[in-house]
Amino acid sequence: MSLLSQQRRQRILATVLERGQATVKDLARDMAVSEATVRRDLRGLADGGEVELVYGGATLPRTSDFSFRSKAQRNVESKRIIGKLAAALVAAGETVFLDSGTTAFAMAPHLKRQRALSVIVNSARLAAELGTGNGDPELILLGGRFRADTMDTIGPLALATLEQLRGFRLFLGADGLSTEFGVTAADMESAHLYRLAIRNARETILLVDHSKFLSPSLVRICGFESLSRIVTDRAPSPDWLEFLNEQGIGLLHPGSEPSTSTKEN
Repeated sequence: MSLLSQQRRQRILATVLERGQATVKDLARDMAVSEATVRRDLRGLADGGEVELVYGGATLPRTSDFSFRSKAQRNVESKRIIGKLAAALVAAGETVFLDSGTTAFAMAPHLKRQRALSVIVNSARLAAELGTGNGDPELILLGGRFRADTMDTIGPLALATLEQLRGFRLFLGADGLSTEFGVTAADMESAHLYRLAIRNARETILLVDHSKFLSPSLVRICGFESLSRIVTDRAPSPDWLEFLNEQGIGLLHPGSEPSTSTKEN
């Protein structure tokens, strides 16, 4: 398969993941290619189990992990930048908690080469990824109710395990931000778990790409007083910069000066 075909199929897959379905006609128009080309690409994706063909287009297969994959397709380069910057904050011998989101997952390629590192996770996917490196960090996987779509654990058992843990640094993602409402998520059960993680952590570092500064999501995780630092892929607007400075929150992005924030929970 040519590079152009691969790129086209990735774009088609990203569209289907985001919308849940897509028509041949719309895809052909969006990519300025023929409908025959789109049908050929869709057949290739269907052969690999990536999509399910329906009359006039394609949908998501009924059985697969698409919640995580859908998010993973968005702002890929931004997450790669954030993951590298955030991982550089982690020192040998530390204990850290990484949330189950796609932005924290971008830290894994860098952390799994480290030694003498302890990592708390509630993501089976992240645990598997971290367990394949040369460093082999010590992993603590929270038990609880397993969600197949996101491959993470939540609920009373996860909370009970987390209640026994202290002294870690938390690397937390979010679905949206608001100066009035705070740090937010679309998932109520995850938000509840991460509120406890924030309470028990010695420091909470927020990982968000530039798009998260535009609007909040449904459920409040915490206020900005709980954060010591934000790691992002580019500087936010002047209003946000002023707000974060007033809150005493350090900001780390490519080209930024080293943060002087020493806030801890």
